[in-house]
Amino acid sequence: MATSWWQQVGDTIASEFSDIPDAEQATRFLLRLLLAALLGGLLGIEREQKGKAAGVRTHMLVSMGAALFVLVPQQSGMVSADISRVVQGIIAGVGFLGAGTILKGDDEEKVKGLTTAAGIWLTAAIGVAAGMGREATAVLSTVLALGVLALVPRITQLVEKETKKTPASKAPPEDAA
Repeated sequence: MATSWWQQVGDTIASEFSDIPDAEQATRFLLRLLLAALLGGLLGIEREQKGKAAGVRTHMLVSMGAALFVLVPQQSGMVSADISRVVQGIIAGVGFLGAGTILKGDDEEKVKGLTTAAGIWLTAAIGVAAGMGREATAVLSTVLALGVLALVPRITQLVEKETKKTPASKAPPEDAA
């Protein structure tokens, strides 16, 4: 009798952990979640190096969470239309998370955290791509995002330097028009 009870407990535990039926599925899930974490981490490293509040761990968790939110419905056989609603929820939910990083300073025109918020939002999208099995899209998006974060500030600085070097042209008097 004790053997059958323990057998039932063992069978129940085995069935509860049977959501990944074979090594192929386990490998696929592991790769997608690891890729999401890695790519999110790369964006987080860039943000952390810039001294921003949302760093490596935040970006990794957002990306992995987004990947998991699409992996589970896929695994359970949910149809694409239903998964699109899951993605819509991720987009809105991460928007609220990103909104928490936006601060308005004392100066009415100075707003901080918009780039970090946009980065968190993009990190979720990269996680969704990884979770949906669109690994190349996720990697390419991460490379492009890192390019934007690294190159655009430098280009902006160069343009500002050039603008300061060349004197502003004099505008015609108002009544000349």
